[in-house]
Amino acid sequence: MAYVPRHKIQRSGASRLRLQTIVRLRWIAVVGQLVAVLGVWGIMGFELPIGGCLMIIALSTWLNIFLRIRYPARHRLSSLHSSMLLSYDVLQLGALLYMTGGILNPFAFLVIAPVMVSAAMLPLHATLLVSGVAGVIAMLLVRFHLPLPWYPGETPFDAPFLYKLGILAAIFSGVAFMGLYARRLAKEATQMSDALAATELVLSHEQQLHALDGLAAAAAHELGTPLGTITLVAKELMRDVPKGTALADDIALIRSQALRCREILGTLTQRGDAGDPLHEHLPLAHLIEEAIEPFQISDKTITVDLRPLEGVEGSAAAEPVGVRRPGVVYGLTNIVENASDFAAEKVEISARWDAQRVIITVADDGPGFPANVIDRLGEPYVTSRPLGERVHREQGGGGGLGLGFFIARTLLERSGAELQLANRDLPEHGALVEIAWPRKSFEEAGSMQERSEDGEGVELTVDAA
Repeated sequence: MAYVPRHKIQRSGASRLRLQTIVRLRWIAVVGQLVAVLGVWGIMGFELPIGGCLMIIALSTWLNIFLRIRYPARHRLSSLHSSMLLSYDVLQLGALLYMTGGILNPFAFLVIAPVMVSAAMLPLHATLLVSGVAGVIAMLLVRFHLPLPWYPGETPFDAPFLYKLGILAAIFSGVAFMGLYARRLAKEATQMSDALAATELVLSHEQQLHALDGLAAAAAHELGTPLGTITLVAKELMRDVPKGTALADDIALIRSQALRCREILGTLTQRGDAGDPLHEHLPLAHLIEEAIEPFQISDKTITVDLRPLEGVEGSAAAEPVGVRRPGVVYGLTNIVENASDFAAEKVEISARWDAQRVIITVADDGPGFPANVIDRLGEPYVTSRPLGERVHREQGGGGGLGLGFFIARTLLERSGAELQLANRDLPEHGALVEIAWPRKSFEEAGSMQERSEDGEGVELTVDAA
């Protein structure tokens, strides 16, 4: 089953903003406004229309109380309602600033706060609405406002019109920069969340297949004895029943079907690996063999070269035997698939090891990694495939949007591996992916000792054509 990112299935009128979030943010704003107004009026002794200010703050308080009574705390607002509530917050703050000095009020920059919330949680059209309201309020506050609270008996504080325009320009710049910054961070967080969810889905699917192999092995083991008994009894009955009779034909049919069942179960046990130490571990060669098996029917030639590093002798030269991990198999298979897709004629896979490291290198003779994406490959939704091919693969359910390599890299790094991407040096050309594990991470402590002790390399060629 293909994974569909949340931003693909989200309705156009829906938002990720909960009512509880807006209510809590407004409570913080109410407390901050009360502290600022009462501090300026009561502690610092500046004259200001305290009654009007408290009425504006009380309006937000009553709105919060109404929303908490009318809707449950986890109610999710539509993008229209969310943008209306955030626009109200801008208007409420604008009214408070109008009574306390307008654009000259040091807290005037707070009009960008609702814009940031909208940019992080709401669609673009809702953010543009809130930004537009904030811009209009800021422009009106340049010309229309009561005097800034100042010392009694002194000339009211004012600033040149050009200075006010500078503050307005700073607010506009803050709205644009902070809005874009918050929106970009929110988009990257959503993409990363979707990509990790897709990774978990793939890993879960691989683990289910892993478990089914074990169930098949267990079923074959349990059913083998009764099927053997049926076969033996049928053979004995065939000796006692005259040949050519209908009963003899039925007994022969029973015996043939029982033998067929045993053959089927024998085939299943070849892939069964749950609870069986023999199948829970696999040599490095078998891991690579599993990864390249799906591509044996393609028109590309895949060569595999396994040998210890130069100069390695003794026990360090023995072929590494790792624990069967579905995530490692999937990750390596995905990398081989990408190499096969981009290769012109062949894919070369090499494996080297010593006492400390296990290294698998996958190289192809294709165009190589584009210079503009090689440093970002492995991030979600970053791909080197052309746009037309991405669309085709997406419509066909094959991915192609850059999640495949991200999932593969995540699963391999969870196993302790490190991935390096590069383009091959001339005269060769193509892409090269190096996967390196610490040998202790690749192998399980106390794993099977049935390994080759001669340390000689093994080389095989799979001509997929």
